Amino acid sequence: MGSKTDAFETSILQHIFQNSAITNIGDAAGVLGSSGAGSLFVALYTTNPSDSASGTETSYTNYARVAVARTAGTWTVTSGSATNASAVTFAQCGTTGATLTGFGINKASGVNVADCLYWGALGSNLTVSTGITPEFAAGALGITED
Repeated sequence: MGSKTDAFETSILQHIFQNSAITNIGDAAGVLGSSGAGSLFVALYTTNPSDSASGTETSYTNYARVAVARTAGTWTVTSGSATNASAVTFAQCGTTGATLTGFGINKASGVNVADCLYWGALGSNLTVSTGITPEFAAGALGITED
């Protein structure tokens, strides 16, 4: 069984999170970034996704995925890991709450779309109720390749 080099892991994360080209694959230009970088969408879950299952995305009142642009200004990538460069703030909870257990980095804005690229468990569950605004501080979302 093989593995990726640390440098290539970083290149993959830069390609996905910062829209950077991965040079010298196929030719000198390599795997190019998109002409329009677009966004990734951070989601919250009440049952975590896994490598083979989509999990259960939260549905607390006012919830929506948060768009984060695919740029070096919004994602920091170093040594095989990516983190959010600034806070990722979700909508304040209305009347119906939830207990959050995990997060996902997704390709689309649509809630409950099975398009999760990366996922992780929260350090501890977060119960949201009326008036609570879930947020990941800058650097709190950590994604690694390995």
